[in-house]
Amino acid sequence: MNGIAKKILSVVLFLVCIGLVYLIYQGIMEPVNFNKEKARREAVAIQRLKDIRDLQVAYKSVTGRFVSTVDSLCDFYKKGEMKVVMQVGSKDDSLAMAHTEAVKKANRKITPADLYKMYLAGDKNLVFAVESKIAVKDTLFHNRTDFVVDSLKYIPFSGQQPVEMEATVRKVSGVDVPLFEARMPYRAFLDDVNKQLRINLDAERETQGHFKGLQVGSVTAPNNNAGNWE
Repeated sequence: MNGIAKKILSVVLFLVCIGLVYLIYQGIMEPVNFNKEKARREAVAIQRLKDIRDLQVAYKSVTGRFVSTVDSLCDFYKKGEMKVVMQVGSKDDSLAMAHTEAVKKANRKITPADLYKMYLAGDKNLVFAVESKIAVKDTLFHNRTDFVVDSLKYIPFSGQQPVEMEATVRKVSGVDVPLFEARMPYRAFLDDVNKQLRINLDAERETQGHFKGLQVGSVTAPNNNAGNWE
């Protein structure tokens, strides 16, 4: 083998080694990059599921049940009202409590609304709770600059695939219990990252008996509306 052939062979072997090192590096980094992107996307999806849960709980406080569609939750947020109880004064203030009782005895038909009017008129030595209604959108998420209610309908990073949601009422120890669950499958928001690693993740979750994605609540058994990431 002459000198030129040796040089060519050396270059080829060097390039082969570089290629092998690159393939090994890629094999190591693929799952690392997948898990990093998975964590980033899950954080967005989890916040969306938490927002859905907060709206479901608010909806139930008004109607006594959960709702099965995110569209209905969005409509509730935009147009609905919630009852709020405002506590005025402290029950630990004995002088204020005595004064309030005296006012009530003087007028046995007096209502909390009447007491509130007296309070606004200048009698600050009153203790009472008054109930009022407030728009849902003025109560929930109003300090969140990143909150867009219409985005709750879609699984993030999925090309606007809809959130999967159900609601039902089940008998638990003879009592009707409203239940709901909202789901975001991994196949919806991770498939474009690395399909094979996503399939492997689904298989692992299935083996463990877990939902293949993120889920909040459960329509099969009460779980205090917990998320499967908690």
